[in-house]
Amino acid sequence: MTSLLYRLGRGAVRRRRLVALLCAVVAVGVIAVGQASGGTTSDAFDIPGVESQSALDVLERDFPSAAGTSAQLVFATDEGTLSDPAAAAAVDAALADVAAQPDVGTVGELQRSAGDTIAYADVQYDKPSEDIRDEAFQRLEATAAAANDSGAVQMELGGDLPSEAAQEEPAGQEVIGLAVAVIVLLVAFGSVIAMGLPIGVALVGLATSIGLITAIASVADVNSVAPILAAMIGLGVGIDYALFIVTRHRENLRLGMTVEEAAGRAIATSGSAVLFAGVTVIIAICGLAIAGITAVTVMGLMAGLTVAVMVTLALTLLPALLGFAGHRIDALRLPGMRAGAGIPGRESMWHRWGRQVSAHPWRYLGGGVLALGLLAAPVFSMRLGMTDNGTSPTSMTTRRAYDLLADGFGPGFNGPLVLSVELDGATVEDLAPLEDAIAADPGVQAVAPVQPNADGTAAVLRVVPATAPQDADTTDLVHRLRDDVIPSALADAPGAEVYVGGQTATFIDMTDKVSSRLLWFIGAVILLSVVLLMMVFRSVAVPLKAAMMNLLSIGAAYGVIVAVFQWGWLKGLIGVEETVPIVSFMPMMLFAILFGLSMDYEVFLLSRVREEYLHRRDNDAAVIEGISATARVITSAALIMISVFAAFVLGDDPMIKMFGLGLAVAVLIDATIVRIVLVPATMKLLGDWNWWLPGWLDRLLPNLDVEGGTGLPEPEYEPGRGPAVPPGPAAPDGEREPEPAFAD
Repeated sequence: MTSLLYRLGRGAVRRRRLVALLCAVVAVGVIAVGQASGGTTSDAFDIPGVESQSALDVLERDFPSAAGTSAQLVFATDEGTLSDPAAAAAVDAALADVAAQPDVGTVGELQRSAGDTIAYADVQYDKPSEDIRDEAFQRLEATAAAANDSGAVQMELGGDLPSEAAQEEPAGQEVIGLAVAVIVLLVAFGSVIAMGLPIGVALVGLATSIGLITAIASVADVNSVAPILAAMIGLGVGIDYALFIVTRHRENLRLGMTVEEAAGRAIATSGSAVLFAGVTVIIAICGLAIAGITAVTVMGLMAGLTVAVMVTLALTLLPALLGFAGHRIDALRLPGMRAGAGIPGRESMWHRWGRQVSAHPWRYLGGGVLALGLLAAPVFSMRLGMTDNGTSPTSMTTRRAYDLLADGFGPGFNGPLVLSVELDGATVEDLAPLEDAIAADPGVQAVAPVQPNADGTAAVLRVVPATAPQDADTTDLVHRLRDDVIPSALADAPGAEVYVGGQTATFIDMTDKVSSRLLWFIGAVILLSVVLLMMVFRSVAVPLKAAMMNLLSIGAAYGVIVAVFQWGWLKGLIGVEETVPIVSFMPMMLFAILFGLSMDYEVFLLSRVREEYLHRRDNDAAVIEGISATARVITSAALIMISVFAAFVLGDDPMIKMFGLGLAVAVLIDATIVRIVLVPATMKLLGDWNWWLPGWLDRLLPNLDVEGGTGLPEPEYEPGRGPAVPPGPAAPDGEREPEPAFAD
């Protein structure tokens, strides 16, 4: 693999015009296909094997009118009642206008609150949301604008169709993350051209990935969060992967290699680590299929697709761009950069830090584990769930409709349970005990009368909980109805099969399904990481240590998320208005993504430590030198990742905020407490046992050469240059070129 990547890198430099042209054609073509396909996202959740899915199947089969989407028209007044002449006229005009709109099947009767200050009407459409969503929502918005302009009433839009169609305008989080990345790369490289290469590759990869996702969305259901999550991860890994390769390329140039040779060796070494890290991210994310939830699996696949695009461009387009840059890669330098920083053999802050940790390993190990343990403590109170319109920003009409309905009809009104009943020999009259038993439950606010279908083979029962959809008591109610209330009430009506469904029940089922498989998923990912790291580092202790540290760092990230979003600590600082449960699939997806990202830093650091150990046979010296040689790049990469992920916290969607904060905190912890405290401390304590591997296991495991570059031919140097020439070639003006910052 190393030789293949070496030839790929050199070939991309030699044929750089062709490679750049092909990448441009593919990117433009993919973007054009995506735009032409008209693909749109869908927030429908299909969860095979759960009761809420069975309830939905009964509705679609036996109640055809329910196959179309729906909406709610919500009215409110601050003065008087909705029966006052001006308010009543505005409401009637709005209802009549909606009833005359295309694809509207029925507009239900106006349902009024006790004080007649809030009311709503249900709208049933003839077609599913994905067929009419945008056009229908625009017509509803026009109706609401006219009603609000009357000054007599406030009209807001709720229900399924508005919830799917109403989207906040992007807040430009990508731009903020890119701006910080530009600053970090400028300081790291000290050159505008060197900085522009990772940014350019990441932007091309991002545009290509979004085009692919849009095209896929035209033939498959893709969740609305998927493109945002893909952009977040894609920007982070795309810039980081390019950063590692460009750094190695510049080091090779300073040793006097030709541009083609420097790029080829950079792709063979750092590119090999990039390929390894990228593949592990993709494999881990594909493992989300363990959850058995199509929407979550597709969301993970879109993120994995973006990572694959970024890896491909880093190994093809980037070396071509390095060829175009040539020896001018360090042109347009920033003034004031210190010369000579980071030259091998020169004392740096990281050497001193490594010796400090090695001198007191138990102290630093204990302090690091204690810090991560304290951060992870909130995990034990984590409550999984899903966000809904009640967690959206108040600038959205769906959130305002949610609040009005909760004020007028109770907190549980926004999350009704829909009980689908199959009547196989039973009659509607046999369901009377079921109505009474459900109404008597203390967690139920109201029960609507049973509604049979035309031929009497099925029925629907609507139940309004007494608590909000995200409340833990609502979850308890769903389980109580399924396990106790319904079986007891239908003991004398064996011909009736009842399924508890509705959006609230669907989210509860998804949470239960993910929770039941989360530990299996984490175990599979850890096992994969241990095996892969054994193959790379030929060690037992290093992989096991890495697995434990990954658990600690990711657990700490989980703990911070729980403290902010569930407990409400400092929630105002990131714009969270209400405490919310942790999105059910977030821990699983976060673990998959962070596993691959931490693997990247792990390989980059430990491969250098192992290289030094094999050369010196001195474990302590190898650890110190490995940290000092890689700290600059890891620090730069981590700052970029953190800035990109943290920028998404500035958006309005609580789910995206959750992912952004979790990823940013995890990378921060991984690049600081783990990499520069726990790793050197544990490696000092283990000594030569770090590199022990039983002979039988050594023969059994294949050998992966990551960052080693073994098997390559002798380097090609520029005329008059060679390995004996000191790093840092003379610039045209006679001054030695400055080294990148962050060395100290």
